[in-house]
Amino acid sequence: MEEEKVKAAEEEETWSKETVPKVIRIMSTRLSQRDIISLLLVSPWLHRTLVSYPSLWLVIDLREMNNAGNRLVAALSIPRYRHVREINLEFAQDIEDRHLELLKTKCLGSLQDLESLNLNGCQKISDKGIEIISSTCPELKVFSIYWNVRVTDIGIQHLVKNCKHIIDLNLSGCKNLLDKSLQLIADNYQELESLNLTRCVKLTDGGLQKILIKCSSLRSLNLYALSGFTDEAYKKISLLAHLKFLDLCGAQNLSDEGLACIAKCKNLVSLNLTWCVRITDVGVMAIAEGCSSLEFLSLFGIVGVTDKCLEVLSRFCSNTLTTLDVNGCVGIKV
Repeated sequence: MEEEKVKAAEEEETWSKETVPKVIRIMSTRLSQRDIISLLLVSPWLHRTLVSYPSLWLVIDLREMNNAGNRLVAALSIPRYRHVREINLEFAQDIEDRHLELLKTKCLGSLQDLESLNLNGCQKISDKGIEIISSTCPELKVFSIYWNVRVTDIGIQHLVKNCKHIIDLNLSGCKNLLDKSLQLIADNYQELESLNLTRCVKLTDGGLQKILIKCSSLRSLNLYALSGFTDEAYKKISLLAHLKFLDLCGAQNLSDEGLACIAKCKNLVSLNLTWCVRITDVGVMAIAEGCSSLEFLSLFGIVGVTDKCLEVLSRFCSNTLTTLDVNGCVGIKV
């Protein structure tokens, strides 16, 4: 009887020290945070075990959830979230500035290690909200606030003042941003690696050039649906030696000359030239010869390209190119 107890104790110790950590590691990579939270309700033992592993509680995911503002405040009041690294509030439309104020007053200590904040589609957040949340997250590296028309240059001013380590910035759809925002970003985030300016329609060549001159570490640049830029700015994309992803969909003023300069970005892997209507075979051939690592290329809707550019692409990019979109390219006959 005593031997059985000893054996049971040894098995339990092995389970606790070896099996449980392995299971936790698997869970942390394969289960969503919402699934892990559901497991807390299975049993008191499982609850204690899960809570004892800090690595499981580095993310708060409230995407598309109702009452997300109050849920967030409640979550950050729980000790297990005191070292949270990522908060995702994408399309949690009830999030308001007042919720961010509550976080600052009630949960300041839990936000000191936050590195990633997603406020995509949170349209009730204003410049004041950005001032509040940026002042509480000094270690923030990734900030996304897609589709927010309330944010202005003032909000970006607060961001660059309070968050010094941003390397990934998504401002897609923030239609009221002006060149001043780009000046602030260029002056303060010279280690920036990813920038999304999709549909920031009030920006001009002058603002973009400041980014291209100073943010030389950029690896991803999204200029989707921005028809106001010209070759004066596009030519300076050639300064981005580390650039891998470039989206120029709808760049109506981009010419073959401008594209030839972009071809100096030798590390380009993905290039979207959809509806770049001034481009011809000349520009595409320059890309083929200069960007031999290209894996994705879209020429959708460009009527000025022919089979000739395909021959050059085949010659220089056949070993890497996996996706080539030529829909709407009426000059291509093959």
